[in-house]
Amino acid sequence: MKYQSQKVAYWYFLAAMALFGVQVLGGLVAGWIYVSPNFLSEILPFNVIRMIHTNALIVWLLLGFFGAAYFLIPEESEREIWSPKLAYIQLIILLVGTLGAVGSYLVGIHGGREFLEQPLWVKFGILVAALIFLLNISMTVLAGKKTAITNVLLMGLWLLSLLWVFAFINPDNLSLDKMYWWFVVHLWVEATWELVMAAILAFLLLKLTGVDREVVEKWLYVIVATALFSGILGTGHHFYWIGLPGYWQWIGSIFSTFEVIPFFLMMSFAFVMVWKGRKNHPNKSALLWSLGSSTVAFFGAGVWGFLHTLHGVNFYSHGTQITAAHGHLAFYGAYVALNLAIFTYAMPMLRERAPYNQVLNMASFWLMTGGMAFMTFVLTFAGTIQTHMQRVLGDYYMTVQDDLAIFYMMRFGAGAAVVVGALLFIYSMLVVHKDEIIAPGPSNPVPGE
Repeated sequence: MKYQSQKVAYWYFLAAMALFGVQVLGGLVAGWIYVSPNFLSEILPFNVIRMIHTNALIVWLLLGFFGAAYFLIPEESEREIWSPKLAYIQLIILLVGTLGAVGSYLVGIHGGREFLEQPLWVKFGILVAALIFLLNISMTVLAGKKTAITNVLLMGLWLLSLLWVFAFINPDNLSLDKMYWWFVVHLWVEATWELVMAAILAFLLLKLTGVDREVVEKWLYVIVATALFSGILGTGHHFYWIGLPGYWQWIGSIFSTFEVIPFFLMMSFAFVMVWKGRKNHPNKSALLWSLGSSTVAFFGAGVWGFLHTLHGVNFYSHGTQITAAHGHLAFYGAYVALNLAIFTYAMPMLRERAPYNQVLNMASFWLMTGGMAFMTFVLTFAGTIQTHMQRVLGDYYMTVQDDLAIFYMMRFGAGAAVVVGALLFIYSMLVVHKDEIIAPGPSNPVPGE
């Protein structure tokens, strides 16, 4: 580790992993409620568990992004973070807001808008934290060396922070409400977050493969251009049935088709960099997560997104378990696996160790990825049957849910595998065995230095 202020990232990663554990356990409980609908219904209703599951996901991914920025920007800019103290204040604000939001949900106080349920004071706290982050990271980059990675990362993080303003706009008109809601939800995960993903992936591959920076930067700019070109107007695939003009059916269908391209390019980029790489980096598990992230993102966000994005298909399939299948695999591949990749790469350096627990780490990758893939297939089959029974034959919703019980059982089993994998990952990150402690030195340099 070259810069002392990079240690800020360690606390962001710890907080992110704690919330990651909460998120997957919440998901497992929610999965069981699909099997046994009255489970915890009096104590912890399903809507509250679902809020905790989805909000914990968003917050821990953002903590991972912020931590990744604080880790990689000093290396890219070749200078210390402008104000480590501000970075810690930002983390405290985010954690207080998270605890406040969960506490509010448990007593029935929430905004009612999916993913944006946070009470108003929490939303303001998140905005303040985002502004602190933008000031801190922008001042660091402006005072130091500029690279394609810092440029793209900064653009992605500025845009995602600015789009948060739409979380405060809640008009009475339901169509307008949903339109502004998608400005946050879609333009985060299918535009600005893709820039953050591309920048972090580029940094990891640069360090892990040893490929020339010029090659990485050319790929990076192409990926960013296609992500923004397709992602911005691709928002239209959410505007089909919410009361907006009919031309969105064509705009949404056409540009959503192009949304596969940036994810295909990211997957190709990752494998080409490894193929061209001259470096035999010791941290094999970080490379596995990097390749896995780009591959699963292509299938989850790209292929499974395309399966039901055309308006003629979406007319029947929207809001079914097909949506859940796409959502789970896309989030896991594009953002969960990417954060776990940067954790795997950075944590040994932050703790001044050689890469450790790599076998357990790789085992956690295959458990989580296998579990998520099986969950996706199960939900895809369930959603296909649901679409036919409910939207074509016109069967009653609850009758259809009863008929899908076998799929929900299998989904719960897949979720259990994901939880075991997640807990194994956290263990592999935090517990260093005595025989794996290698003092860094000329013969055993800490990777990345």
